Amino acid sequence: MRSKSVVMLLAGLAVMGLAACSSTGPILYPNAHYQAVGQNIAEQDVAYCRKMAEAAGAREGGGTAENIATTTAMSAGMGAASGAVGGAISGSAGTGSLIGAASGATWGLLRAIFQSSKSQPSQAYVNFVYRCLQEKGYEVTGWQ
Repeated sequence: MRSKSVVMLLAGLAVMGLAACSSTGPILYPNAHYQAVGQNIAEQDVAYCRKMAEAAGAREGGGTAENIATTTAMSAGMGAASGAVGGAISGSAGTGSLIGAASGATWGLLRAIFQSSKSQPSQAYVNFVYRCLQEKGYEVTGWQ
């Protein structure tokens, strides 16, 4: 029963962490073009330019699935090793290793997710999106 509540707690923390992740993107100056098309069309144009940047090979960066999986696996390995040492001291290296691996993997997953949400996109990606939006008539003042 205790392990079930731990799993529920960890799942809740992961969901809250994902919900707290804010999307970053270009900040548009409300010039004449922006005012003429309105916010909805401007958001669609931003999404279009972002897709164009990705299609051209410019990566937004941050938490790709590969980076998250690698961090999680490495943390599981480190957790297993440290758990085995702790378990050996208390007389149960196998159980300690399993607990260490599970907690290490959870820590690695959450760490990778939270770090990816704070990552800034690559400069090539930002430049591509800026240029695309400028060609559409927008003035980009920065990236948030």
